[in-house]
Amino acid sequence: MIRTGLILLLLVATKYAEAQISGCTDPLAINYDSSATHNDGSCTYDLTTVSVLSSWDLPEVMEETSGLIIWNDKIWTHNDDTDINIYAFDTTNVYDYDAYPLTGTVNTDWEEISQDDDYVYIGDFGNNAGGNRTDLKILRIEKNSLLANLPVIDTIHFSYSLQTDFSSTGPNNTDFDCEAFIVTTDSIYLFTKEWVSERTSVYSFPKTPGTYTADYIETYNVEGLITGATFLERERLVVLSGYTSRLQPFLFLLYDFQDNHFFSGNKRKLSVNLPFHQVEGVATEEGLVYYISNEKFSHSFITTYQKLHKIDLTNYLNDYLSRDPLNVTEVSQSRIIFYPNPVKDMLNIDFPEITQEAVIYIHNTVGQLVRIVHIHEGILHLSVYVSDLSRGIYYLTIKSDNNIDKFKWLKN
Repeated sequence: MIRTGLILLLLVATKYAEAQISGCTDPLAINYDSSATHNDGSCTYDLTTVSVLSSWDLPEVMEETSGLIIWNDKIWTHNDDTDINIYAFDTTNVYDYDAYPLTGTVNTDWEEISQDDDYVYIGDFGNNAGGNRTDLKILRIEKNSLLANLPVIDTIHFSYSLQTDFSSTGPNNTDFDCEAFIVTTDSIYLFTKEWVSERTSVYSFPKTPGTYTADYIETYNVEGLITGATFLERERLVVLSGYTSRLQPFLFLLYDFQDNHFFSGNKRKLSVNLPFHQVEGVATEEGLVYYISNEKFSHSFITTYQKLHKIDLTNYLNDYLSRDPLNVTEVSQSRIIFYPNPVKDMLNIDFPEITQEAVIYIHNTVGQLVRIVHIHEGILHLSVYVSDLSRGIYYLTIKSDNNIDKFKWLKN
């Protein structure tokens, strides 16, 4: 019986594999294969340069801005020197900022900031001076305590599994530097800044306090130095920032990957039209509009001051985000239909007769409630005005008659 069952399982697996057609599934790629049903990561793209929509001068106190996140309706950044403050501001007036000191910490070389629902994470892992630091760590700050200016901080220590030699390599001459990481449901993933090879390697370890050996996962030739990362987990989208040896900044898009093998899907490099800008941070809320920052750079007759820039990547990611099963409800058989998707002005919802009062909640990708609508019993159709919402992905939750229906949709 066991042998027969195994044979049947192999036959099913074989038939499934035969039904899959591997190839490039991205219509924006040079080698797009319309018959492909499985993305094998083979897509290639034209060389492309993107321009910024807007730029803002940053205050002098942020001249070494090194990471970005968007949280609590603010953009947050930090410096990579001895400054132990995190700064929060919005683009209506970047000089009207709030400073949150992480009292009791030391900024050896803070190079990146990331977040999950409950914590902000600061990467104290800059290692370019000699590649021989033995005190690499990530600070974890409880969000509510940070807003109260009474930060509760713990520490995640790590070392690289592939690093066995801790002799000094001299400045900017190591492959064990890091300026970018992301936080997933259960882990932290590092993207190294490899000065020698101009590649990046991915390492992972748990996101809870402790001391870990970071597991090596994979290496990819990005032909540049990676300095920042932003991540939308549900959308399977990572965007890295970086610059070349000639200080030409770029964004590296990773999307439609398998599990957390970030380089297994589409890989697209976009040059940013900001020559001689040392871009250090990148952040997005919804995957279409991005903010990047550059620190002050001065060499010979060139001086570039610290700035924040806004970039629209709708032309490069809207198709993917629109196709990423936005119409699939998270319950097995939804009684509710909503349309259109994507939507520009009005979201329409049809459902069977409501026998008791129901509530509609709309959240953005960082979990903020942006709309709430109460539905009276007997309603069969409802139109919700969403024209005022920013472009991006949103989540619709409908609680009615002891049922909960959840949908993902795109605002154009």
